[in-house]
Amino acid sequence: MKIYIETYGCALNRADSNLMSNLLKARGHEVISNPDDADIIIVNTCTVRKDTELRVIKRIKTLNKLYGSRKRIIIAGCMVRTQPFTLKRLVPNASLISPQNLHKVCEVVESSTPKYLILGERDISRLPLSLEGVIAYVPIAEGCLGNCSFCITKIARRRLMSYKPELIIKTVSKLVKAGAKEIDLTAQDTGVYGVDLNPKWNLSRLVMEVANIEGDFMIRIGMANPKGILNQLDEFIEVLKHPKVFKFAHIPLQSGDDRVLKVMNRDYTVDDFRYLVKEIRGKVPNVVIATDIIVGHPGEDEEAFMNTVNILKELMIDRVHIAQYSIRPRTLSAALPQIPEHIKKERSIYLTKLIEELGSQINREYLGTISKVLVVKKGFRGRGLIGKLFNYKSVVLNVDNDELIGKWIWVRIKDCTFYDLRAEIIEV
Repeated sequence: MKIYIETYGCALNRADSNLMSNLLKARGHEVISNPDDADIIIVNTCTVRKDTELRVIKRIKTLNKLYGSRKRIIIAGCMVRTQPFTLKRLVPNASLISPQNLHKVCEVVESSTPKYLILGERDISRLPLSLEGVIAYVPIAEGCLGNCSFCITKIARRRLMSYKPELIIKTVSKLVKAGAKEIDLTAQDTGVYGVDLNPKWNLSRLVMEVANIEGDFMIRIGMANPKGILNQLDEFIEVLKHPKVFKFAHIPLQSGDDRVLKVMNRDYTVDDFRYLVKEIRGKVPNVVIATDIIVGHPGEDEEAFMNTVNILKELMIDRVHIAQYSIRPRTLSAALPQIPEHIKKERSIYLTKLIEELGSQINREYLGTISKVLVVKKGFRGRGLIGKLFNYKSVVLNVDNDELIGKWIWVRIKDCTFYDLRAEIIEV
């Protein structure tokens, strides 16, 4: 059968879609890129934010209207675990398959009647992965240890289940041989990797083992919550010094106010975050720190918001992802008194302007410098190329030469925006 897969959400979802694709191909099915030609359509959903969820629902409605009468529709991913009844109302004849059951996708595809695989646990003997050009996304764990009051992903992905290190190492070795130059180690929280294994492992040890694999490649460590990094800080700093590891740490703060962090049920303080950033920067020169901020979470008054503003100014955080809080069903935060939408929007605009100012100020320090860059992909809409510095700063190159993808080149930084650097090639 011909099968079309459409994916929404994070790198883990892309890896999950790749897992389904590989399993289907192994059974003799054909995975295609056009829904018009498909016998079956699979939509791999995301539910982390309300706006994303609404976009997914709109797309499912469209696909059902266009193809529902003559093609089978299978809905997969996080929404299946969190809102199965909503999906059933949308497409009564659709099959549902949760993230924990994706290894059974062939069973669902080959069934003559709708199937509903919602409960159960992940098969961690199979490692989902995704190779997009020279960039490989390698999940190292499923689920997390936290219970954040705003988070619906915890409901969808459930408890922490770490993939065995030998499976990860074997997989990365195959990816490097297949041409991967950037290995992105991903999870809901990479910082707690391995604490559920027997014997226990940790993120730093895993990254060192991956770095020891032969080949010319770089490792990017995915998002790690503060508590997990605090528990292995010295080791983590040594990992960031490794020549095969991007000097880049994505550590989500979420709020710069301790009272709001408590409402969020985050297990650290603002001082913990401050300490982490200063320790890492003090021992890893030119490291890039990225963080996430939720604006307008219940309990965030004007003082709490300004505390967030002030910590970002104080620490001059390189990259900040801002998200307006959105109510997620079945979460504790949804039951709390809510911040009015217009206030959330005002704070988001204020913070965005601040981040643009800080980012521009930080990036101007690179002007005129000569640096080695790993070219990883084509630019926006296929124009130009995108490279990465040693600290994962994005470098835009105004050239159209696909042969450079996957290669190291020398460039001179000529211009910048708050988000990236602009450069000219001086040596290939």
